[in-house]
Amino acid sequence: MGLTDDRERFREIGEKRREDLSEFISHGDLGGSDPDRVKIPVKIVDLPSFEYDKREAGGVGQGQGGQPQPGQPVDPQPGDGDEEGDPGEEGGEHEYYEMDPEEFARELDEELGLDLEPKGKRVVEEVEGDFTDTARAGPRGTLDVDEFFKRGLKRHLATDFDREYVREGLFVAGADVDDVFAWARGQGVPVSRAWIADAAATLAEERGEPVAALDRWESFDALDDEIDREPVSHRIRRQGIDSVPFRREDERFRHPEVIEKRERNVVVVNVRDASGSMRETKRELVERVFTPMDWYLTGKYDAAEFRYVVHDAEAWEVDREEFFGIQSGGGTRISSAYELVAEILEEYPYSEWNRYVFAAGDSENSGSDTTDSVIPLMESIDANLHAYVETQPGGAAPNARHADEVEAAFGAGDDVAVARVSKPDDVTDAIYEILSTEASEDGTEAAGRAAQKGGDRR
Repeated sequence: MGLTDDRERFREIGEKRREDLSEFISHGDLGGSDPDRVKIPVKIVDLPSFEYDKREAGGVGQGQGGQPQPGQPVDPQPGDGDEEGDPGEEGGEHEYYEMDPEEFARELDEELGLDLEPKGKRVVEEVEGDFTDTARAGPRGTLDVDEFFKRGLKRHLATDFDREYVREGLFVAGADVDDVFAWARGQGVPVSRAWIADAAATLAEERGEPVAALDRWESFDALDDEIDREPVSHRIRRQGIDSVPFRREDERFRHPEVIEKRERNVVVVNVRDASGSMRETKRELVERVFTPMDWYLTGKYDAAEFRYVVHDAEAWEVDREEFFGIQSGGGTRISSAYELVAEILEEYPYSEWNRYVFAAGDSENSGSDTTDSVIPLMESIDANLHAYVETQPGGAAPNARHADEVEAAFGAGDDVAVARVSKPDDVTDAIYEILSTEASEDGTEAAGRAAQKGGDRR
């Protein structure tokens, strides 16, 4: 088997493991894992192999001379398939592939095509990097000679001009120093009046008469018709540069780049409807969506904290063990949960923490609570992402309006996601819908990709 074959085999193994991951999320036993270790069941297949029976030197045959005769039956060995039991009674053997949340996040990224890059909030350390920054002061030994030369050369090129061309302006009939200065500046020549005055004095001394008496040209227009100004670049290529006038303000000193290391931390508030209408099937769908997202965000961030809120007409905080199983017989007022979420998040300033608020339920809410209270509360709670997961096995109920009203209020915003789950096979699509919304800067684009991705998986 060549290297290409090996690579293809490992690619197939990787694809099979990701298929196992999707199957596990949708249908597997999530309770067998814990927050720091994810156990993915992998079916084990033992391939047959040939072995020599070392107990009998004559080999495995029973015929004369150790060779079987045509039609002679082969006796089964004791213990080979003679146990009691019905065929096909037991399932295939499984082993578990264990992965930490970081590997789980990488595998889920690969499987769903996600691209979530966590944002660092709080600066925890500053370290020195390469000497790539510059400043106007520093030790002489750190002088950036190349930058010093480039700045001096740049100024030289910006202030250089065709001296013979400007001096020719002094030969225009009746023109004095001010006339020549105005003409040169009008032509965009970076010459100073002092330079023109010095040139005029030198000519007057050489010719023995005032500059205004030098009348080689009738006018500046006549001069321009006959004389072309030589570009600086042409002149430098022809004559070269004798010197570059450096100034102290050209000096730049190299300093190490200061690199801020930011802690990528996140708080996730999971919210679930615990009212009487949330039967076991609905609760299981919530668990299948929320648990993998908790693992995913744990793997993505340096530090992750999770808080759990359940509600009927009132809201209260519970631990993780209670969250997915608890049920009450009360009514539903979803805004009570968001009121508690706002209190909880006061402990996690948005300037220091990435914040996610994930809510789930069957979309049933009392009266106008969604439009009057929930949506304003969502707008007031700063978060990287708000998400609502509607769990309605068999399709939406007539009075299940919450998800639709949230979706209508926020549209395709890049910080609000709505997903609907009616069966376990919808779970991975819902996870993609939620996480891709936060990963994309454009919520509309993310929604489009989610729909396409969902179609591809089906």
